[in-house]
Amino acid sequence: MLIAGIIFRRFNVFPENSSQVLNQFVIYVSLPALILITIPKLQLSQNFAIVALTPWLALLISVLLVLLLSHFFNWDRQTKGVLLLLVPLGNTSFLGIPMVKAFFGEDAVSYAVIYDQLGSFLALSIYGSIVLVMFGKENHSISFQNILKKVITFPPFLCLLTAFALQNIELSSLYFSVLTPLANTLVPVVMLAVGLQMQLKPESSHLIPLVSGLVLKMIVVPFLIYFIFRVVGFNGKMYQVIVFESAMPPMISAGALAIMAGLSPKLSASLVAYGVIVSFVVLPLLYFLID
Repeated sequence: MLIAGIIFRRFNVFPENSSQVLNQFVIYVSLPALILITIPKLQLSQNFAIVALTPWLALLISVLLVLLLSHFFNWDRQTKGVLLLLVPLGNTSFLGIPMVKAFFGEDAVSYAVIYDQLGSFLALSIYGSIVLVMFGKENHSISFQNILKKVITFPPFLCLLTAFALQNIELSSLYFSVLTPLANTLVPVVMLAVGLQMQLKPESSHLIPLVSGLVLKMIVVPFLIYFIFRVVGFNGKMYQVIVFESAMPPMISAGALAIMAGLSPKLSASLVAYGVIVSFVVLPLLYFLID
């Protein structure tokens, strides 16, 4: 479906806004359905706090590394802003959940959902808003009310809260038979949407920040998270999924926000597009290394 999306984009088979429509379908239908069938079956434990907190640790590490490289290369304000937004925030939902399902199985999807909703999504809403205010071309003000509204009205997050409330309730087979086909649309729709959004025309001046950003996001930070887990003695599928999710390419939504804010649009698009391509090499290698 990814290749099909690229071909459809090349020959203008679909309308220009098709990728946005597909993304909305995922946000309002596929992902909520997946959350509603996976989380109620989840056996919660204190270890899930680690799943939710690790994305914030990865964010902190990413920010420090980007600031260090930005000082070393003397990057301009826009480049610095793009990397501060896209390196810490990974595509843990649209790409991460299908990848986790493919490599680790259906039972590991719940870890990916927690990592995404309590980590990446909240980070986009809070941290991402701050970065956009600080580095965007237009002057905005950070409002706690706006951030809170963005969080509590996001369909997958609402479904996550609903799914937690359903944990002690015995759900009928009809419940799962209705939602499962909708959840199964996630992977093909996401792959098609990603293919339709790919733009592979980086500028030569963007080469160093592009490569640096992807190496930090998909290799250095996951390795550091893995190293920390090994040092403290954490092992097992849950921790493997956490490391795997931390290696996801830059978040598509964050890239779109960066473009709308005027933060080096071509670099933003290149980070997202090449990140997806590189992920099909890096993620299988990472899986075999940590498995």
